Amino acid sequence: MLIAQLTDTHIRKPGSLAYDVVDTARYLEAAVAHLLTLAPRPDAVIVTGDITDFDGAEEYARFIELLRPLPMPVFPVPGNHDSSAGVRAAFPDVARRMGDGKAHYVVDDFPLRLVLLDSTVPGRPHGEIGAEGLAFLDRVLSQAPDRPALVALHHPPFLTGIRHMDAQNLSDAPALEDVIRRHPQVTAVVCGHVHRAVSTTFAGVAATIAPAPAHSVSLSLDPAALPTFHMEPPSLALHVLEEGRLVTHRSFIGSFPGPYPFFDASGRMIGAPGER
Repeated sequence: MLIAQLTDTHIRKPGSLAYDVVDTARYLEAAVAHLLTLAPRPDAVIVTGDITDFDGAEEYARFIELLRPLPMPVFPVPGNHDSSAGVRAAFPDVARRMGDGKAHYVVDDFPLRLVLLDSTVPGRPHGEIGAEGLAFLDRVLSQAPDRPALVALHHPPFLTGIRHMDAQNLSDAPALEDVIRRHPQVTAVVCGHVHRAVSTTFAGVAATIAPAPAHSVSLSLDPAALPTFHMEPPSLALHVLEEGRLVTHRSFIGSFPGPYPFFDASGRMIGAPGER
């Protein structure tokens, strides 16, 4: 199974640039075109929050229109720039999978179960799953202990060293860790929020932050660094299930020189010493 992860797309209404600089819609359009070039194509796309910049209905509609060329299903969760209600209203087909309250849900349609958690706190930048969400996670993982599962949410449950972002992390990360440690079928935890590709372990499993397809939070590990961003090469995350393990690749968006062969038609390495 192959899963693409988009995150932090920050779509605005037409004619508006993020921070007066970034045409986030254009970058998302390029990401969609990139996904369509992949062979094989992903089986599903997960979107780990900050779909919009201001939780506006027009922003959600523009996001959906930009993703319309994708033939595979798209499974979003809200970030701190979105809301549970906004995601429910914009994605009614996905909302049918959700219970009452926050926008938690599970996708059982694939070899890898997708457990998507809503970590939003209304009006605040930090995240919290809450007792209800943690109970939901524990319950759905208990229902299928022999099936591999991926846990996805917006806010990272671990420190990155980028202090102004770490201050907005998941506040109940220790409780999330306790739940995941009880369920060894969890293959990985994936999230967004930081606009950078970051990898570590959490609760004994792989944990990754996906890069953003537009602007990147500046990689400054100085605790006193001000919040800034750079326009680094855009990319997204690809997760492939191989022999029960989830393997994560960073896929740069765009066209680059290649592919070039390593070997000639006779099987010899091109340019090796002694070659004429």
